[in-house]
Amino acid sequence: MKFEDIYQFFRDPPPNYLNKELAVCYVLSILLQGESYGTQLIQQLEQDYPTYRLSDTVLYSALKFLEDAGAITGYWKKVEGRGRPRRMYQIRPEWRSQAQELADFCRGYMTEVRKAM
Repeated sequence: MKFEDIYQFFRDPPPNYLNKELAVCYVLSILLQGESYGTQLIQQLEQDYPTYRLSDTVLYSALKFLEDAGAITGYWKKVEGRGRPRRMYQIRPEWRSQAQELADFCRGYMTEVRKAM
């Protein structure tokens, strides 16, 4: 390691990976805006919060948790021009209020962490 490596770290810090708890809240925040699918959720995070990343493993674990809890539903949808169907997810109507609360926690946390950087 050199001192230049330390300076480089702060000039261009590595991305922060969401844990499952943050991933659950983030997924809910996006699904409040409308249905989505896995790859789109990952791309949206990188667009909205460039310093954050979401691994496939954590994302699909969060989606499974939300489905098992009855917070979201998933269904297969054939997309024009795509080979195979995509698994689309949406929030169940009775979960919208709790989803909004958890989404607010997520946005607040991620914004505060970004300010601290």
